[in-house]
Amino acid sequence: MSKIVERTLDCFELFADQKRPLSLTEVSRLLGIPPSSCHDVLQALQERGYIYELAPRGGFYPTLRMMEISRTIAEHDPVLLRAEILMRSLRDVLDESVNLAKVSGLQARYLLTFEPSHPLRIMVNVGDGLRSLPSTSAGKAILASLDERALEAYMKSAVIAPLTPKTVLAKDRILEQIQQGRERGWFVNEGESLEGVTTLSSTFTWNNSLYIITVAGPSPRMESKLDWAAKMLVDLCRRIEMRTGSSAT
Repeated sequence: MSKIVERTLDCFELFADQKRPLSLTEVSRLLGIPPSSCHDVLQALQERGYIYELAPRGGFYPTLRMMEISRTIAEHDPVLLRAEILMRSLRDVLDESVNLAKVSGLQARYLLTFEPSHPLRIMVNVGDGLRSLPSTSAGKAILASLDERALEAYMKSAVIAPLTPKTVLAKDRILEQIQQGRERGWFVNEGESLEGVTTLSSTFTWNNSLYIITVAGPSPRMESKLDWAAKMLVDLCRRIEMRTGSSAT
């Protein structure tokens, strides 16, 4: 990624982190970039209407332009438009967190999240990635999408980190879990990546890209509804594929 693009994104993330107006000197110091480079970025953003100066030497702060552009983009996202209603319905029925992630290589980023009514909930943020491939249900879904040669190569070099007492460390057992998930159409993580948390994941394809929908909740709540939650999840993914005209992988 080019340095100017990185610095521009860093500026927005800095404003979100600091939650206050920042001077050129503060932005330069907090981001660790030269004042001259920082000035160029802030000046370009100000000229395009993305930030404004409160007063001379009063600091800069973002306008609502980015939010308006982001809202317009989100409102017309073809995948989100198709998935949102069905995911919201699944959340309402299960009353657990339901999340959508897009796969890119051996990673996935969350695009959409719906939270349950319970005060005790499993939360992820839009833009977050996966904690682990072999120890999360979404990660197992990604590994299951690989051909046998690629899967074998990954497992041969993978270092399995113990995240909880239930993390499966034996690679042959992880391969069994992946094969089981392939056969039934869904993958499970029962406390392997976060203690006391159960997640279910299934996949759909759109425009030759792989997407993952995950249901997550505290293990005691998920235990009694695991099977029918999995059935509803798989059905939801198949319905999205039918709407998009994609074929399953």
